[in-house]
Amino acid sequence: MPSIRKSLLQLLFSGAYMKRWNDKLRAMELYEIDKQSHKMMVAWMLFELNSRKMSPEEKLALGNRIVEGGIFEYLYRLIITDIKPPVFYQIKAIPEHYERLTAWVLEQLMPIIQILGDDFCDRMRSFLSIPDHSDLAGRILFASHIYASQYEFSLIKDLNPSDEELEDIEQSFTSTLLEYDDIEGVPELLEYGSTLNRFAALCGRLRFQTRWSQTPRVPDTSVLGHMFIVASYAYFFGLEHGACRARLQNNFFSGIFHDLPEVLTRDIISPVKRSVSGIAGLIREYEEDALNRRVFSMLEKGRHGQLSDRLKFLLGIEGDEEEFATVIRKDGKLVEVTFEQMQEEYNSDEYDPKDGRMLKICDNLAAFIEAYTAVRNGISSDQLQQSLWRIRSAYLKEPYQHGVHIGALMADFD
Repeated sequence: MPSIRKSLLQLLFSGAYMKRWNDKLRAMELYEIDKQSHKMMVAWMLFELNSRKMSPEEKLALGNRIVEGGIFEYLYRLIITDIKPPVFYQIKAIPEHYERLTAWVLEQLMPIIQILGDDFCDRMRSFLSIPDHSDLAGRILFASHIYASQYEFSLIKDLNPSDEELEDIEQSFTSTLLEYDDIEGVPELLEYGSTLNRFAALCGRLRFQTRWSQTPRVPDTSVLGHMFIVASYAYFFGLEHGACRARLQNNFFSGIFHDLPEVLTRDIISPVKRSVSGIAGLIREYEEDALNRRVFSMLEKGRHGQLSDRLKFLLGIEGDEEEFATVIRKDGKLVEVTFEQMQEEYNSDEYDPKDGRMLKICDNLAAFIEAYTAVRNGISSDQLQQSLWRIRSAYLKEPYQHGVHIGALMADFD
């Protein structure tokens, strides 16, 4: 079985350092981890829309390929960080050059990802051996990548009026996305003011929400990037548990949207939520009300009720369950289960399982690594030290929770 280690967690986090568009004037720094998160949010929308008429088996296969493909592409990108996209596209156009580059990338990654097992490594080699994927999953991922990049471009375009490259870049984005307008949802995504366009733009705004906003840190992560880290951690812990495909996908997409309410309420740190009795419940009520008014109603009015319903499930507000409840679907209703029950009785696609408790552990682990990394980078504030102590203390009595050896993992960071 795969085994998660510190090196893998840190590799996934390293995208928080990778600056994008760093040869252009920017009003704010744009980071790879934020773009990847936005890309996978859009990919989820297109996945749901294009799988509506599929059989359950076809939908599971498509979702699995989208999630893993997105992770494979991100890991690849972490290694080739210094290669500008136009140069990379030229390399991809020459099979021999792409093969040599990919072999080198895999050589760099294997010492870290081999702990995930031979099956995962083989799937990654197979996926990355193809420069351009023409299947539906590959096309959804590429269209989502171009949209997320175009969104970033819109943030810097007006700041660089004399840049001669901008016109060609803008034309490239437009023409490329038009080639994918046969994918359901892409034309609406490109229509300014449409439901999907507004929802995708709302998701993208989470890059403006800085985590730990009152605490100096390096790197200064956003809510958007944090969500991708949590989603990736959840996926890899799912692999460690031998999770079924539906469970892996639900965990990943729940992670990628788990802090969506913060685009409406801002990032409220945990000590504030715990400082006054009942305030956490009040904040959750406000978040649900804001989501109903500004997200779910928008999707439903735009004839995307299916997206709204599924998003409620991913956010843990479909029924009366807690936000981070571990649930399965039985006889059409959500039922809370323990980790042991999940592993022994309900680890099957038919139950639409989701590891909410494990997702919360991944959320805390991502926060721990954010604080730990800042301290290692020389910023040792009281808030960061207190956060490290608080998160460690939460797992002292029960270092093994929901199938995660969280105590041992944190000990690796000593």
